[in-house]
Amino acid sequence: MKNKDAHILIVDDELSMRELLDVMLTRNGYRASLAGHGKQAVSMVAEARYDLLLCDIRLGDITGLDVLKAAKKKDPATVVIMISAYATTETAVEAMNLGAYDYVPKPFDKDELLATIAKALDVKTIEHEKKALEDEIKKTIHFEKIVGNHPKMQHIYRMVEQVAGTRTNILITGESGTGKELIAQAIHDQSDRRDKLFVTINCGGIPETLMESELFGHKKGAFTGASQDKKGLFEEGDQGTVFLDEIGELSLPLQVKLLRAVQEKVFKPVGGNADVTVDIRFILASNKSLEEEVIAGRFREDLFYRLNVIELKVPPLRERKTDLHALSQHFLDKYSREMGKEIAKISSYAIDLLNKYDFPGNVRELENLMERSVALSTTNIILPDSLAMATHKRRWVEGTQDERFDLEEVVHGVDLNQILQKIEKAYLKKTMEYADGNKKKAAKLLGLGYRSMWHRLDKLSDVQHE
Repeated sequence: MKNKDAHILIVDDELSMRELLDVMLTRNGYRASLAGHGKQAVSMVAEARYDLLLCDIRLGDITGLDVLKAAKKKDPATVVIMISAYATTETAVEAMNLGAYDYVPKPFDKDELLATIAKALDVKTIEHEKKALEDEIKKTIHFEKIVGNHPKMQHIYRMVEQVAGTRTNILITGESGTGKELIAQAIHDQSDRRDKLFVTINCGGIPETLMESELFGHKKGAFTGASQDKKGLFEEGDQGTVFLDEIGELSLPLQVKLLRAVQEKVFKPVGGNADVTVDIRFILASNKSLEEEVIAGRFREDLFYRLNVIELKVPPLRERKTDLHALSQHFLDKYSREMGKEIAKISSYAIDLLNKYDFPGNVRELENLMERSVALSTTNIILPDSLAMATHKRRWVEGTQDERFDLEEVVHGVDLNQILQKIEKAYLKKTMEYADGNKKKAAKLLGLGYRSMWHRLDKLSDVQHE
């Protein structure tokens, strides 16, 4: 469906407003139907399908919120935009909680309303296409714990399917937080070792003095405190898969011993004389460039080539922003279930805000953000203000500036007016960017009157405005 073919139901008890909206929409290529009161709208929604409702909050009989509930009950995919001259913040939040896409105050700017309608229909189309794509991918690829449809991720899925059934060593590279362990787990789950152990070892999380014993085990009396024989993780993982995370953190002496284990599947426990032979599939991961580590002399070249038979490069989240919405919803659903909350979705404006951030901590950082947001949310939809941004807020609000305001500096004396001006400038800049230069929208976001917004912008000449 092209958006210009969309069927829109106008619900307003004022004849002049219905006629105005009817003319405006039909001139712009939409199909419009009219309802003069709430019960009529509920009846029309029950009998026909509408792509979008423009609904006043105050109607002659029932409220616009009642119409919103009826429309969402009939078809949850129906987009509803509330319009009213009497909307309060509480009413607007309630409408959003019930599933409204947005609310527009009267009197409205015609171009702004048309832009909101177009965007709402675009979002609906994208979500419909995305769901269809996700359903199709789920039919052919079964990586239940991995979320993402970006072409780079689909390439990884295909590679996992190809290598899972082999005995080849796999090296997974990518920044911290990109999901390397999930991919390693997917390889194991797709392999013929799926019923055996998947052993995860973080090479950067175990002290070097203990690492050899952890990997290879030890014999009684091998060192102080070794009161009995102990199997190492390699022996525990016999017949299964061993995942060595952050392999670049291993010391050079341990790399020598690991080389033999990887190459021959044989090793000696600490303090032991007899070899232990195991059948292990090795998957390794690093957030460092092992080639650079080899050049720097911190990683053995022979081990690098033994490990790097097949390399899977996991993209950072900033290179797969098209997966951001699906990932956010996935974590929202996960933590809503865990915390016993009924939070249905993330608003489009919240997603827009997330898209402006690069997430240096990648998917792990996004997951932590969504967990905090769910924990702190008091509504059943995640709005921009609901996002528990913590340190992220500073990065977004301040834009290109990297100011940090240290309260302890007050003992040395500070220029409070200068500090407040910097903060005001940062908020104005970022809000004007977010509002695409629209001063009315920016003023609304900042809780300012239109004249006050003009006055503040005039004071800061380098903030672009018309």
